[in-house]
Amino acid sequence: MTTFMLSDTTAGKISAQFTHLRHQMGAPAVGMVLTLVVVCEERHQYDALRAASEAAREHPSRIIVVVKREVEEPIRLDAELRIGESTPGEVVVLRLYGELTEHADSVVSPLLLPDTPVVAWWPGEAPDVPSKDAIGALAQRRITDAKGFDDGGVQSLVTRAKGYARGDTDLAWARLTPWRSLLAAAFDQPVGKIRKGIVEAAPNHPSAVLLAAWLSERLGASIKVIDSPGPGLTAVRLQVASGGTLSVARSDSRLATLSRPGQPDRNVALARRHTSELMAEELRRLDSDEIYEAAVKRFARTYKG
Repeated sequence: MTTFMLSDTTAGKISAQFTHLRHQMGAPAVGMVLTLVVVCEERHQYDALRAASEAAREHPSRIIVVVKREVEEPIRLDAELRIGESTPGEVVVLRLYGELTEHADSVVSPLLLPDTPVVAWWPGEAPDVPSKDAIGALAQRRITDAKGFDDGGVQSLVTRAKGYARGDTDLAWARLTPWRSLLAAAFDQPVGKIRKGIVEAAPNHPSAVLLAAWLSERLGASIKVIDSPGPGLTAVRLQVASGGTLSVARSDSRLATLSRPGQPDRNVALARRHTSELMAEELRRLDSDEIYEAAVKRFARTYKG
């Protein structure tokens, strides 16, 4: 991998340097399918870039990491460029200083790959309305992560629902894919009407409230969230009107027990996934997620926090 540092530079010089490095490596063709813009604080930069780079092995991308530094300093743009066989695409880490921190879109826009989708990701704190943010407005897909908020992120989901725009999603929703798949499969055989249910999870867990909202929407039943010791989501228990309980209970980070009325319990795979896997899943679809929209809006309507 080739790493190149540019201090007090411009977007034009960065783009020219990428072209030079590609030709220097004998690989002038770009061959990337999207631009992923990651907006984060310095403390999140390493983990976010690692997750984005691993996801890019499935979706070769130009990854632009935007780190806003000290507003009080003079205007300056520093860049770190990475390109090579170990990097699936191209990476540029931008550090913005001074008033430039308020105009990150003016730096990012010239670096977007032409005629390819743009995805924006905020691993930590995110704008209240991502689609109206300067970076978010450049993207067709906008990914937030309620788990990255200091308060647990449940309140942030309410804010997202109020300002929802097509293309918005949250990694708290992506974390539910194995749970939703398993619960949907449990209904492949007739179970009967569900009277009510509970989702058990660690306090203020954003995925738990989304899962409860999704189940309520799909089953037409009241699904509540109750606290458990955790970690994360630990169980879903649904009371069947004809008697018995359909449940999925996870005791560790890999396996869960599926129980259905009248059938023996069985162990099923339900592993916690790394952020890179969640991002790879999100990058597979660049259209709007209507099911997430319905779930987050239902939760916002019933939230009483």
